[in-house]
Amino acid sequence: MHDPDDSFQLLPGAADSPVILHVPHSSRAIPTDVRGGIVLDDRALELELDHITDSHTAEIAAAAVEAAPIAPWRFVNGLSRLVIDPERFPDEREEMLAVGMGAVYTQTTHRERLRPPGADPRPLIDRYFHPYSEAMTAAVGARLEAVGRAVVIDVHSYPTERLPYELHGDGPRPPVCLGTDDFHTPEELLAHAEEAFAYFGGTGVDSPFAGTYVPLKYYGKVPRVSALMIEIRRDTYMSEPGGAAGPGLVSLAAALAGLVDALSA
Repeated sequence: MHDPDDSFQLLPGAADSPVILHVPHSSRAIPTDVRGGIVLDDRALELELDHITDSHTAEIAAAAVEAAPIAPWRFVNGLSRLVIDPERFPDEREEMLAVGMGAVYTQTTHRERLRPPGADPRPLIDRYFHPYSEAMTAAVGARLEAVGRAVVIDVHSYPTERLPYELHGDGPRPPVCLGTDDFHTPEELLAHAEEAFAYFGGTGVDSPFAGTYVPLKYYGKVPRVSALMIEIRRDTYMSEPGGAAGPGLVSLAAALAGLVDALSA
C-alpha cells in the first residue's frame, strides 16, 4: 500500500542548478488495491510491465547526477505508469485516449483490455495524478525562484520494435529520440542534446515520440521554463523486453551528465 505522499520523490540537487531530471516511467510498483482493478493475470501483467516500463531510466538519471559537476535535481515516479501516467492530460485533450492510454490506462501496449469496461479513472487521478502534478509544479517554481529559470529533462526509453499502441510509430526509430515543444524547447537546448548524444549512432527529433513535459501552470506561458524529452531506444542499453541493463547504461549516463553540465553553465 502506498500513500500518495511517498509515490514520488523530489531528490535535491545543487542549489544553483536549473535542471530537473524527470523520470516518470521507470517503476514497476503497483499498490495492492490498484492491482485489484487490473484484469490481467499475474503472468500477463509482468509481460505488460516489461513492455510499458522505461526500465533502468532511474539508474541512468542517478548515474548522471553522480557524474555531473553541478548536480541536477531529480523528480522520480515511484509507481508504475499503469497506476497513473503523470504525463498525460487528465481529460479529453489527451490524444492517447484513442488507444485507451489517457491518465489512467484502460488498454495494454497490445491493445488488449487492462481494466474493466466503465472503470472510473477519477479516484486514481485524485489520489495520485493531482498530487504528482502539484509537486512537480512546485519543483519547477522553486527552480524559477532560486535560479530564474528551469530546465525539465524527461528521461524515457522506448522499444526497438513498434508496439501496437503507438500512434506515430511509423517514422524513424533513432538510438536517441529528442522530443521538443515549439514554445519550451529553444534551439540551443536541442543543439546541446544533439551534441551530448552524438556518439550513440545518431539522434532524431520527434520520431517516434514527440513533445515535452511542462506543468500546466507554465505550459505555453512561461518561456523561462524550457523542456526536452529524451527517448532512448532500449537496445542501446538493455535486453528487451524488461531485461537486464548492459554497458550502454554507463555511456548514456555520461552523455546525460554532459548535457546537464552544458545546461547548468
